[in-house]
Amino acid sequence: MLHYIIDGNNLIGKQSSLKSLQKSDPQQSREKLAFILDRFFTNKKVNVTLHFDGFEKDKIRTAKLKIVYSDNKTADEKIRQQIEYSKNPKKLVVVTSDFPLSEFAKKCSCAVIKSEEFLKKLSDKSDSKSENEIQKEIDNEEIKKLFGI
Repeated sequence: MLHYIIDGNNLIGKQSSLKSLQKSDPQQSREKLAFILDRFFTNKKVNVTLHFDGFEKDKIRTAKLKIVYSDNKTADEKIRQQIEYSKNPKKLVVVTSDFPLSEFAKKCSCAVIKSEEFLKKLSDKSDSKSENEIQKEIDNEEIKKLFGI
């Protein structure tokens, strides 16, 4: 199973609305990113760890994400540790645009996705179907079964 390791502050810094929100309310920007990621990964069979710099202020509850705070270290240091301690780094996908971190991840055989590219995936509407599209597919499948098609 793939395991995504996401550099949260780096991702926030690459998305304009989250970046401006972070200046006024860092906790709110973290919560919003966690919510977006939780929805994106909901029906995907992957593990996800979201790393943030600093200390946990308020607990962010998500169904799919494990959220890690760096405390007195940097998030990059915590991500490096997670990569180093991984039993199978080839199954890791590191999301960051931080050059030294991405180079380290590549040297450890991890896949790397730049934050900008990952944001495109998050906003790609073709990747996630609307409820109406899903409902139509279900209805069509049921009709086909009923009529033996």
